[in-house]
Amino acid sequence: MRKSTRFILFTTVLILLIVLIAVHARHSQAVSINDRRERDELVRTLRLTDLCLFTEARYTRNPAMADRFAPFQDHPLAMEHFPSGSLVRPPSGNAAK
Repeated sequence: MRKSTRFILFTTVLILLIVLIAVHARHSQAVSINDRRERDELVRTLRLTDLCLFTEARYTRNPAMADRFAPFQDHPLAMEHFPSGSLVRPPSGNAAK
């Protein structure tokens, strides 16, 4: 086989791969949009709230919805009851209004 024939064959295969990659990307994007719509509908139907990070204490379940005083509901100097309390920082901003 001549070098020019190999080059043309190699170039053709590469162009075919690029076209297949583009087709796959377009198909994946369409599937992704459809999945997102289904998840949005499920969230709307089940009336789900934000992400739940931990299941232990109410102030670690969703840090965006936590009170500033929730970790100290027993006593301000009380020890931490739950291990996840040491992993989550207190909410930022003035949430105790």
